Amino acid sequence: MTKLIFWYCFALTVYAYLGYAIWLWFCVRFRKRRLPGTRSATPNVSIIMAARNEEANLPAKLENLRRLTFPRDRLQIVIVSDGSTDRTAEILREQAPSIVPVVLERSNGKAAALNEAVRLAQGEILVFLDARQTVDEDAVSELVACFDDPTIGAVSGELLLETPSGAASEEGLGIYWKIEKTVRKLESASGSVVGVTGAIYAIRRELYTEIPPGTILDDVFVPMNVARKGKRIVFQPSAIARDRIFSKKGKEFSRKVRTLTGNYQLLRLAPWLLSPSNPLLFRFVSHKLLRLLVPFLMILMLVSSALAKGPLYATIFWIQIVFYISAAFGTLIPSAKKFRPIAIASTFVMLNMAAALAFYNFIVGRKEVWN
Repeated sequence: MTKLIFWYCFALTVYAYLGYAIWLWFCVRFRKRRLPGTRSATPNVSIIMAARNEEANLPAKLENLRRLTFPRDRLQIVIVSDGSTDRTAEILREQAPSIVPVVLERSNGKAAALNEAVRLAQGEILVFLDARQTVDEDAVSELVACFDDPTIGAVSGELLLETPSGAASEEGLGIYWKIEKTVRKLESASGSVVGVTGAIYAIRRELYTEIPPGTILDDVFVPMNVARKGKRIVFQPSAIARDRIFSKKGKEFSRKVRTLTGNYQLLRLAPWLLSPSNPLLFRFVSHKLLRLLVPFLMILMLVSSALAKGPLYATIFWIQIVFYISAAFGTLIPSAKKFRPIAIASTFVMLNMAAALAFYNFIVGRKEVWN
């Protein structure tokens, strides 16, 4: 029985991180769906952004938006200050009328701020951005070009994680993002992506569903409702947002805990996601939910291999012990992550510790509405 438990848990873990991608690859081989090329017509676009205490990031972000190549006469920018206590609201007011400032005196959370901004949006395409990241000059144009296909309802851009020097990260987290982006590309090429990149995505205005108060993952809730209405969600890797990997200890971990807590929260806010009314049910379970189970599967694998008899299972048990020691070594001595196996081990364990803590947050009802 212990051997069966081990192999069952092992199979689910491998499927969550590798098997699902392989299945998608076969889907693409048999039926690949291409994105439309550059379009000559340009619809009216509204950029939507919510900000809370972003005094430090706003000037650079506003300058970044001024450099966009999308036609200015077809571009509206709506930015909400959600109960900011620094100079965020003042900075936004100074930028009127080139932007539409919305100043909320009390913070009601990002979801409520986005809903308020959408009410003032006039564009037929809504582009959602975050204050922290910069976007390439042609990013909005690249997103909008995809809507030339009437079957497409939402488009995700690509988030590039870079080191402070501007180079792409080669550490464990960078490797994880490469795997994640590969899965998204395969999902897009074979049908629809499950969720979008929160830092840069776009949807058709008429497909927007108001976000429930306190929602953590608007970048999953909004596009999944687009899919529910019969439209595709695609990934456009040429629409790029750039972010820095947090160097402050624990910051990336905290952000990952928040994201994974949001996955649990979605099941409560939108139970239809686990019903046949979700056209992406299989993909949602494979991409989002199975990874939430991996920390518990890892514990079962360790215990079952320790209890199972035979040299094979003894070897497997000690391989796991070495793996966890390597992860701890990489966490305690960050410079050790220059050795790729240690970087991968520490990142994998960090992600699954975050998933376990997310489960705890969900059970105790801990709420977070801002990064």
